Amino acid sequence: MKLIYTSLICLLMSLPLAAQENLTYQKPPQEILELVDVQRAPSVSMDSKNRHMVLMYRNSYKTLAELSEEEMKLAGLRINPKTNISSTVTYVNNLKYKKLKDKEALQVKGLPQNPKLTNFSWSPDETKMAFTHTTETGVEVWLLDISTLQAKKLTAPTANANLGNPISWFRDSNALLVKMLPANRPALIKTADAIPAGPTVTVSDGSKAQNRTYQDLLKNKNDEANFETLVTAELYKVALDGTASRWAGAAMYGGTGFSPDGNYVMVTTLHKPFSYIVTLDRFPTKSIIYTADGKAVTTINEKPLIEDMPKGFMATEKGRRGVSWRADKPATLYWVEALDGGDPAVEVPFRDEIFELPAPFTGTPRSLAKTVNRYAGIMWGNDNTALLNDRWWNTRNTKTYLFNPSDASQQPQVIFDRNYQDVYTDPGDFDTRRNEWGRYVLNLENGNTYLVGDGYTEKGQFPFIDKFNLNTKKKTRLYQSAYTDRKESLNSIIDAKKGEVLVQIESKNQYPNYYVINIKKKGKPQQVTFFENPFKKIANVHKEVIKYKRADGLDLSGTLYLPVGYDMKKKEKLPLIIWAYPAEFKDKNSASQNTSNPNDFTYPNYGSPVYWVTRGYAVLDDASFPIVGEGKAEPNDTFLGQLVADAKAAIDAVDALGYIDRNRVAVGGHSYGAFMTANLLTHSNLFAAGIARSGAYNRTLTPFGFQSEERNYWEAPEVYNTMSPFMHADKMKTPLLLIHGEADNNSGTFPMQSERYFNALKGFGAPARLVLLPKESHGYAAIESILHLLWEQDQWLEKYVKNKK
Repeated sequence: MKLIYTSLICLLMSLPLAAQENLTYQKPPQEILELVDVQRAPSVSMDSKNRHMVLMYRNSYKTLAELSEEEMKLAGLRINPKTNISSTVTYVNNLKYKKLKDKEALQVKGLPQNPKLTNFSWSPDETKMAFTHTTETGVEVWLLDISTLQAKKLTAPTANANLGNPISWFRDSNALLVKMLPANRPALIKTADAIPAGPTVTVSDGSKAQNRTYQDLLKNKNDEANFETLVTAELYKVALDGTASRWAGAAMYGGTGFSPDGNYVMVTTLHKPFSYIVTLDRFPTKSIIYTADGKAVTTINEKPLIEDMPKGFMATEKGRRGVSWRADKPATLYWVEALDGGDPAVEVPFRDEIFELPAPFTGTPRSLAKTVNRYAGIMWGNDNTALLNDRWWNTRNTKTYLFNPSDASQQPQVIFDRNYQDVYTDPGDFDTRRNEWGRYVLNLENGNTYLVGDGYTEKGQFPFIDKFNLNTKKKTRLYQSAYTDRKESLNSIIDAKKGEVLVQIESKNQYPNYYVINIKKKGKPQQVTFFENPFKKIANVHKEVIKYKRADGLDLSGTLYLPVGYDMKKKEKLPLIIWAYPAEFKDKNSASQNTSNPNDFTYPNYGSPVYWVTRGYAVLDDASFPIVGEGKAEPNDTFLGQLVADAKAAIDAVDALGYIDRNRVAVGGHSYGAFMTANLLTHSNLFAAGIARSGAYNRTLTPFGFQSEERNYWEAPEVYNTMSPFMHADKMKTPLLLIHGEADNNSGTFPMQSERYFNALKGFGAPARLVLLPKESHGYAAIESILHLLWEQDQWLEKYVKNKK
């Protein structure tokens, strides 16, 4: 017995004592590091006439200290209870201003120290901009006067931004309606310290509630109480001199929306009962119309708790939904009602019906139109002209109707009827103008309107502007970009009569900047911003979109990068990284279309594989991984076979060019791309290693659908089991780096997915490494996490790919 005990001790001493590494945050090699820590160019906010530009600057990443601030996860929200704003907000830290055609930007004066700015909102007359600033104790409301470029504080740090932007403008631009913290707000319950009064009980009453797997749900009565406390607010009217008066008492205000004429306000409030299986967007709501001075007029809608939605992506609730103000009328409400009870399995000639009700909201609602598919939005024009869109996921069909909102007896005319995944036939988006009410409506001129399109074609991307006659349904091409060495994006039509258009022009090494072009005079573009390229170190990498075919003839593509100075004649055999994200299609034609542009600016972000061109790798980014299910077949019925065929075609294509050593190929992806990666390593021998970030690997843990899969587990168990890498962990022997944010908030991608999959791989002896990033969600935010992530990926690639033995 003593001999056996001694032998056991010796055996244990010969094994590693711990599976975990005592590792602090690391930084990637210098080649990568100098591309991460760069000054980001500002984002731009413009007024409707493109006269004024507010430049918004921010840091590229947050810090771990910021992510470590107190956070409460309730009903799908993530809230900082100390400051009363979402803990996921990315803040602006400086503002500058320039007129469109001025070269120099001017500094906004009077900003707070250490600005943390968000919730920007132009005033109706576009002479001012409201925004919030988050202090250590709460959220303040601030005002920027565009004429003086002076910012000033309007309120104490008592705004309640827990449900989003707390600011709405009154029509006269002289006051704001602001959600503020109640005067007698109860203290929050520290759930970890609270003594339970009883068990948590959830009941099923026999109705089906096949909901997807949500995160951050309410779990108990303490969560319910904290949620109610945090989202309850009072409404105050705040004048531009800071004077405030209470407009409405305490309630859980979900949203406030003024009528175009400013005489009415639709106020939506949340109500009990809450739910432990769905997020707050399914909680009961009530929408009441008030006058602008706070007097209740009528209740326009009441929605119950919705836990039992019918199955399918095209399912929706019963009763009124999407109650909104008509943009072309002073005070007219419109909404949609399902004619199939919200159940896509019910066969009906029309799915939805649109109604309207003008002020004073006491008459009988009037029917405007019906849609064959599920309603997908209206663009209002005038009394006689409006455009209506619908959509049906299962067939990928979308229709655009022209209808007369003043005469429901006129049958709506279908002007576009197409597969919305077919980008080559996309007619573009209709141009809009700002009307006398400050709302955006169809830009109409003598029966003509304008379509602005992305312009994807078999030969490349050539954005366009068409004039479209609503009477004859004929299109006239007014402009089409002719660039082949750069990319031109059409932002907006400044003046259709003069031919002035605001565009962005970029190339692979030219940072996107704004220009004004004249499509009638055909002169040289007039540059209006001068943002510098922060990534000059990779400005001269070789970049091209390669096109190739899958074994079944399907056309595929990807963006190929080669290191700076790579000898195209000598063709040194490089290691290759393929990065992708699968996409589902219902027809091969749409699946084969190319939307990559080689002239897109090369802009590496933390999730990009492009960094590794600096480390001697070839990179095939955004590689096509279509999964097609035509007719009655679903894409996932043949998911694995198509996935492997996509991967083999990509490797074969780059290998045929002579650039790579096909024995040193890595594959990687984030979220569904991570799921793809694990499956490829399990069911093929094409790769030397893989990187899978924030994925889901066991589909039985998302039993009521995932990604584009509508069937539940009990309807298609073979699909769920076959597609789950976890179920085939015994077959996986290729090195896999698993990375996951410990606070992942994405539906279905619980950190447990990576933890359990890693344990399974370890149990079968697969070479794997699991990295859990503290405080990080589905997307990673802290600079410390980003740098460590890049270090982990670089170490993995160097060991198992570049230096593969």
